[in-house]
Amino acid sequence: MKSKWRGWLELTRLHKSIMGNTLMFWPCVWGLTMAAYAVKYPLYQLLVQTIMFGIGSTLLHSAACVINDICDIEFDRKVERCKTRPLPAGVVSVFSAWVLLMLLIIPAMGMLLLTNQKAASVGLVGVFPLHALYPLMKRWTYWPQAWLGLAMNWGFPVAWITITGNTRADVVWVFFLGTVCWTIVYDTIYACQDRKDDVEAGVKSTALLFGDWIRPILMAFAAAFVACLIVAGIRNSQGAGYFVISCGGAALHFIWQFATWHPDVPADGAHKFNSNGFTGYIIWAGMLCDYYFKVLAV
Repeated sequence: MKSKWRGWLELTRLHKSIMGNTLMFWPCVWGLTMAAYAVKYPLYQLLVQTIMFGIGSTLLHSAACVINDICDIEFDRKVERCKTRPLPAGVVSVFSAWVLLMLLIIPAMGMLLLTNQKAASVGLVGVFPLHALYPLMKRWTYWPQAWLGLAMNWGFPVAWITITGNTRADVVWVFFLGTVCWTIVYDTIYACQDRKDDVEAGVKSTALLFGDWIRPILMAFAAAFVACLIVAGIRNSQGAGYFVISCGGAALHFIWQFATWHPDVPADGAHKFNSNGFTGYIIWAGMLCDYYFKVLAV
């Protein structure tokens, strides 16, 4: 029998692969680095902001996992992979889960308020309605992954505004649209683990909606993500590092994912889902390369 401490840890998902837990952090650090490149933001301040967003995104991601599990208790009891989670297994009470949620969301909100006023105002949209309503989307639509994309990547515009104080539609919202496509890719791959159980439980997802066309459709979304990276990079006057490492590296990583992915093998779905954490490193590496040569090497 799991201890309650272990149960609370599992609710936050911090016991799982760090790669999967970085998927909310990457849009934040991408936004920070692209904005820092655009305005020649000092390295020390960029490091501070990166640490702050790292902590804040971890708290918010864990809070989102807790609220999702609270809402999905009955669904999880019908899904083989999820029935041993702390709430459906009775290891942690619903009341304790709500307490944990507050312990996570309060400091996350406090850190958000440390940014400038405009960034904080925009950031609140990420908490509500985006994250707060996500658990309900799988009841209402076969596109919960699209709503999750809005929630998971909302840190990109928040991070950009934190550094620049404003938004640029030709950079921020184009890049953001690409990240939504990226989330549809990795979360649909993740959802393939539970397709049979989800049909019986009544859970809706793009993994069911796309059916036998799932691979070509996700390849199209991945291509759209890379295209958005390229367009946003051109508009932000990014350098060779960004286009070669970030855009080219992401494209190659997607080619590997789809060439080796087996949709009907749950373990492979989990592996490919986690591999998207490496996508984050690849894209950030190109951004850092450009930032170094524009800001630090002059």
